[in-house]
Amino acid sequence: MTVRRGLLALAGLGAAAFGLAACEVQPQANGAALYHDYCAGCHGASGRGDGPSAVGLARKPADLTQIAAKNGGVFPRVKVMSWIDGFTRAGKHGGEIMPVFDPLLTGPNVLVDTGGGVMTPTPIQLVVLAEYVEGLQAPAKK
Repeated sequence: MTVRRGLLALAGLGAAAFGLAACEVQPQANGAALYHDYCAGCHGASGRGDGPSAVGLARKPADLTQIAAKNGGVFPRVKVMSWIDGFTRAGKHGGEIMPVFDPLLTGPNVLVDTGGGVMTPTPIQLVVLAEYVEGLQAPAKK
């Protein structure tokens, strides 16, 4: 076997291994489970900021059911994802009160329109968690 044939064979094996890894079934991200694991302790099961870990905090956790109401009735999904992963808070309180969850919310990425048609690779766990929080929104008052 020549060196060139050996390299081609190795490249073929590498491509096959990559193909198998790409076909590997990824665990489905579950927004409710992620919320329960990472958020409910402080924000409460219903998202009102009344979780058991909220007792004794310097500031009461946000009432997540009012995010859309405080934003003119529109749920700001990208802003919420930035807050959860710690990007927005880095210049404010840097996770002093709310932990930065970026290292925990991983997995395969999906493309999310982050404004102006810019599609940004975003961990699917972060996306489904934000979708779950969106589902906690209180109905608009009439």
